Amino acid sequence: MHPVVATKIDTETPVSPLASQGERRPVHSVWKTAIRYTLLTALLFGIVYPLLMILIAGAIFPHRAAGSLILHNGQVIGSTLLAQSFTSDRYFHPRPSATDYSSTADFAANSTTSPSGGSNLAQSNAKLAQRLQADIDKLQAENPGKPVPIDLVTTSGSGLDPDITPDDAYYQAPRVAKARSLSEDALRKLIAQHTESRQLGLLGEPRVNVLELNLALDAMTK
Repeated sequence: MHPVVATKIDTETPVSPLASQGERRPVHSVWKTAIRYTLLTALLFGIVYPLLMILIAGAIFPHRAAGSLILHNGQVIGSTLLAQSFTSDRYFHPRPSATDYSSTADFAANSTTSPSGGSNLAQSNAKLAQRLQADIDKLQAENPGKPVPIDLVTTSGSGLDPDITPDDAYYQAPRVAKARSLSEDALRKLIAQHTESRQLGLLGEPRVNVLELNLALDAMTK
């Protein structure tokens, strides 16, 4: 009788049927998959998707897709999305701008658009407090006895906010009316006509586009 020899059975490593037949299993390349996925997503989301959105926007919203440009006598004079500097008493003024609407000589000589940005000054900064007080004093001198709307002395994050609140516009009405020899009631009606309500009745706040209001003002006093 031959002795029985016990052997240890490996139950952890499965035996592939292909391996038992001498065949090799295909090797999966992680690098090839990553490269293919990167190229595919770059093509779809970097080229195809942007071009598709441009075509759809141009077909459905041509004015907005072109930059919401404003034409006057056949010439582009601005955009409803970007504020412009108005300093004359005959016009409504936009909110203050930390970039001063590209008034610096070096920027104006090399660009046709205004720079964007805020001052990033904290509320405790002395320069900010001095600038706010100077603007408040100037506005109170123009319209004595009436509180100055906060939006009329504070800048937006971009420095290019094209809109002001209706309160800002009504506050400036006496100055503009005096400079143009108009009645304040006529200006108040003009402001009301150019006041846009909240989007969908919920989003944002009522606002007045300064450039469009000033164009309407010029048209009214021709």
